[in-house]
Amino acid sequence: MSNEPNTNNPGENPQDPFQEMLKRLMGGQTPEGFDPQQFLKASGLPEDPQFLANMFQQVQAMLSSTSDGPVNWKLAHDTARNVAAQSSDPTPSTVQQRDTDQSLRLADMWLNKVTDFPEPNIIGKAWSRAEWVEATMPTWRRLTEPVANSIAKALTDAMTQNLPESFGGQGLGGMMGGAGSMLQNIGGAIFAMQLGQAIGSLSAEVVGSTEIGIPLADLEMALLPANVEAFGEGLQLPADDVRLYLSVREAAHARLFTSVPWLRGYVLGAIEDYARGIHIDVSRIQDMAHDVDPSNPESIQEALQQGVFMPERTPAQQAALDKLETALALIEGWVDVVTTQSLDGVLASAPALRETVRRRRATGGPAEHAFASLVGLELRPRRLREAATLWSTLTEERGAEGRDAVWKHPDLLPTAEDLDDPAGFGKRRELAEASDSEVDDAIAKLLAGGFDEPDDKTEDEGPKED
Repeated sequence: MSNEPNTNNPGENPQDPFQEMLKRLMGGQTPEGFDPQQFLKASGLPEDPQFLANMFQQVQAMLSSTSDGPVNWKLAHDTARNVAAQSSDPTPSTVQQRDTDQSLRLADMWLNKVTDFPEPNIIGKAWSRAEWVEATMPTWRRLTEPVANSIAKALTDAMTQNLPESFGGQGLGGMMGGAGSMLQNIGGAIFAMQLGQAIGSLSAEVVGSTEIGIPLADLEMALLPANVEAFGEGLQLPADDVRLYLSVREAAHARLFTSVPWLRGYVLGAIEDYARGIHIDVSRIQDMAHDVDPSNPESIQEALQQGVFMPERTPAQQAALDKLETALALIEGWVDVVTTQSLDGVLASAPALRETVRRRRATGGPAEHAFASLVGLELRPRRLREAATLWSTLTEERGAEGRDAVWKHPDLLPTAEDLDDPAGFGKRRELAEASDSEVDDAIAKLLAGGFDEPDDKTEDEGPKED
């Protein structure tokens, strides 16, 4: 193909620029006018030269091969790893490994005083950001795959409907041979790069394996020393205090999830219930394509961050999100209460650190906001304070054993309505339990034949007349 003007029909260029770009990329060349730096900038990715070289190799590999499904998960993984590596990310030293393990062991000892849940017998680990990405990626895929597949399909549909006329109405399968299968996956690749960017950025913010309220790495207990150090900057508190406080929170999360085996599935199930009804409005993506200025990469990034892919929620999805929000609040509230109780009189800086963590969890960081815009999920306990009040009240009324008994079954968990009046939950639960007990007693008495059967004659029935 040539970019020379058509001499038979002056003024008409026979080669569509998009076709030329595909042709050159399929041949491993950089198309004329295609600026990789601008492409990465528009995607919100770092503009580091080495990162650029690695990413462009991945894009070329993507164009010449197919993925397992609509979403290119290898690209998401590699993007997350590359973003995580942009800042210094050394492997934790032997000293950091030792300090982290000792802090988590000490945290378990303190927690033994305030909960009957047993120690999880999990070895504490110190992770780099790259190790966090590796350990959590399978759960991220489980959380986002239904949403990602819907978005990838919507992007592909939008591109199909806007194919240049030069393709002559050909379907994707017959278009330009190998480029057809490439274009079928490009929607999933766009989403994969955005998701990888969000996860990689999140790896620079989280301090442990359970900070967002979900055990992203099952049966793990770990801290990220580099992020723990960054968390403590500006607090004017001893570094050991910061590490100990975060260790207790990490150990409390691990203890709760290992002692309540149904809880992880309950939380992930709420997310899957939400994702099951995902439907992306293609028109919103088309509107973005019309409104965005290709010469202004910032406008593309702004459109993506504003949630252009975020689906409209159905009533069923809203119910699933309400269930998730309540569960996250209850988890964080319980962890908040037992952490505070275990450190009472032990760590003088605990109250200040508690408030810092509460604010951090309530507002979320930049990466968490990017993730929420991308998939429509906000993994934040908005009602943490109400949940903490509920658990504190239950502790005073029933003790640690009675408080923790509420986790025996999902049907016993407080509801969103209970968070509206957390102090009254214990009394309402007592009344409900008393009512259930009366019903159980009545059923048992009936089955035992304890109720008198009616007489054949009424008491006022007189003698029969002849």
